[in-house]
Amino acid sequence: MFSFLFIAALCASCLASPTSHSSFSPAVGGGSGTSFAIKKGDERLTGVRLWEIQGAYITGLQLRYGYIWSNRVGRVVGNPHELILFDGEVIVQVSGKYHNSNYIYQLMFVTSRGRSLIVGQPVQFSFNFYAAHPDAELSLLSGRNNSAGITAIAAHWEHFDIQTTALPMSD
Repeated sequence: MFSFLFIAALCASCLASPTSHSSFSPAVGGGSGTSFAIKKGDERLTGVRLWEIQGAYITGLQLRYGYIWSNRVGRVVGNPHELILFDGEVIVQVSGKYHNSNYIYQLMFVTSRGRSLIVGQPVQFSFNFYAAHPDAELSLLSGRNNSAGITAIAAHWEHFDIQTTALPMSD
């Protein structure tokens, strides 16, 4: 009887403590304009595109989930700066520069393989986003934008179970 109660209590405590490894990095920036959130179903993030006004600020961004690009947020200025992730590579850090009253001036994405994409100007206030759990990765970006560019940005982090498919055994 005691062992049954012990197992029941153990199961109840496991259910009571969530095992979710998701976290949120609060928004930075001026925050004027329309809010956005970029996420494509349950797919993992596989790429990033950014646009900027040379010598100024970030004007647009787009994320890729699986092989599909999300809708673009902001506006296109010139050619995009792009980072396509390798298989198994994830984004583990988002950093940059922002101004309290207007735009995001710089964005830097760092991957689990040490690769990075840095776009924009290193001016104004710094921010550094990373997951609260070491096994989480960037899953969503949110923020605000106006007709000129990105005015605020926040990062959402999530743990994805890596599912592998077993190969059939050969005879």
